[in-house]
Amino acid sequence: MLASLGALSGCGEQPLSTLDAAGPAASPVVTLWWAMFAGAAALFLLVIGLLWLTYRRPGYAASTSPRTWLLGGGVLMPVAVLAVLAAYAFYLGERLIARSEPQSVQVQAIATMWDWHFRYPHLDVTASTPVLHIPAGVPVEIIVTSQDVIHSFWIPRLAGKIDAIPGHETRLQLQADQPGEYLGQCAEFCGIGHTIMRFKVIAHDPHDYQTLTLGDLQ
Repeated sequence: MLASLGALSGCGEQPLSTLDAAGPAASPVVTLWWAMFAGAAALFLLVIGLLWLTYRRPGYAASTSPRTWLLGGGVLMPVAVLAVLAAYAFYLGERLIARSEPQSVQVQAIATMWDWHFRYPHLDVTASTPVLHIPAGVPVEIIVTSQDVIHSFWIPRLAGKIDAIPGHETRLQLQADQPGEYLGQCAEFCGIGHTIMRFKVIAHDPHDYQTLTLGDLQ
């Protein structure tokens, strides 16, 4: 556990950290992660406690029948814990589903091997560079598709990931709380160029976003 906590100390303020949420769509992912970590830690401490008790009192385990250990510790306890975590995951997952809102901005993300292109319907233009421009503080609906194989669109600090499927559109809702730069990447192995299939997200002040021109997007 100490080693895990030491490793986690380096997760803050990292460009691709899932634990450093910068928007409301990413916050449920962080909450779910910590909930699952707490559940795993509780189970770990319980098992260690039982081992310690058995060591201190050698006859303790023998006083309980093997059937009770198997049903209680091997079936009932895991089912109860996993059911709670699964229900919580479904509850938070509903908050990640894209729902079109009148004030939301739409951007199309088009994946190819091994690059991203972004189309801005309100400007009727497709940017040829892997840079996604969005307004800060405003819901943004990303319409994701692919022109060849299955990819995955993922901006860890702004939202969960969603697949880019050839011939099909998937939708993801995200929002950046503050203007700034964020990193995204393909999270589905798609060939030899998968590791370099990254892109940058620039969140602008809403007023500045409205004044972007074609030259700013290229």
